[in-house]
Amino acid sequence: MTGGDPSERTNEAVIRRWAAIPREALEAHDPDGDFAKRHLLNPVLLRLLGDVRGRRVLDAGCGQGYFSRLLAERGAIVVGVEPAQALFDYAVERELERRQGIRYVQADLSRPPDLGPPFDLCVASMVLPAIPDWAAAMRSCVSALAPGGTFVFTVNHPCFERLWPTWRAHGCYQVSEYLAPYEVGGPHGWDFHRPLSTYLNELIGLGCRLSEIVEPGLDPEAAAAGPEGIDAYVHLPNFLVVAAQRS
Repeated sequence: MTGGDPSERTNEAVIRRWAAIPREALEAHDPDGDFAKRHLLNPVLLRLLGDVRGRRVLDAGCGQGYFSRLLAERGAIVVGVEPAQALFDYAVERELERRQGIRYVQADLSRPPDLGPPFDLCVASMVLPAIPDWAAAMRSCVSALAPGGTFVFTVNHPCFERLWPTWRAHGCYQVSEYLAPYEVGGPHGWDFHRPLSTYLNELIGLGCRLSEIVEPGLDPEAAAAGPEGIDAYVHLPNFLVVAAQRS
């Protein structure tokens, strides 16, 4: 469902809604996310981040912590920031079980506390579209990096963000508006549509140098084993991945 004025939502309201996500939804993302993250986002993110052994990595908006755990398994020194109570508690619970050395901080990414020394890498996967004050969150991610550090973020592709439901309904992608910001409702929270230029121009304005943009497509064999309608991801990108370096 789409519609609504995103300016009517606050960070606090969004955080409260995500804080009520049910336990079974959190558990379903273990060990490596949902179908789309496993097949489309994780491989690209791990490639762009490179060898993370011994490197300080900020997992900005880490959710229930699955990607923090993947990074720690690869030898990264990970700090995860997450404001929503249920997601934060689950991440901390898993860290107490696994003892991977991940530090979790409960904070609004738009107004984070001191997170320690600069980071080598920062990843914000499917986070910025869910934050009303997203520009402040992006500034926090970039400012947390050491000079030359890498920032990688993912968003729903602004051109194709409703790909799966419209493909199932019509056998093709349909969109009626693009340039105006609007709210996209989900089962556990809200996302907010913003044109692609909005994200990229903000990143450039922060002094970052774009290094790669990826529009991942789904392998046909993976699509054949996936849920109904997922073959749309073979033909059109539902996600956008951006990598940049801080100057």
